[in-house]
Amino acid sequence: MTRALLLVGMLMIAATARGTAGETVEIRINGRYFTAPATVQMVIAVEPNAANRTLRIEADGDQMYRSTEVTLEGDSEKRLHTVEFKNLPAGVYEVRAEVLSATIVRGTATQELEVTGR
Repeated sequence: MTRALLLVGMLMIAATARGTAGETVEIRINGRYFTAPATVQMVIAVEPNAANRTLRIEADGDQMYRSTEVTLEGDSEKRLHTVEFKNLPAGVYEVRAEVLSATIVRGTATQELEVTGR
């Protein structure tokens, strides 16, 4: 029983956000379903590294796209960044966070969320 609960917990954590490059970046959103017009607040965790220059956060939906960028100061940058997207209309969105160096994408995390109509 304990093993089954542990496995379920690990699967839930793995399903929360997919990341790459040794978990360079992680998305934390409280909830997966929101009511339109939605205000979605998220915390983006970025592993400090001297090569980090830009954090790009995108919400990509069927009928709406929104993005923002944060300038990073390499390994002296704070780890947690709070971002808020307001007034998202109904739809399914892929939220994507990318950490970029001067030349490449160092890491990407994605998470899906759904905004439902009233």
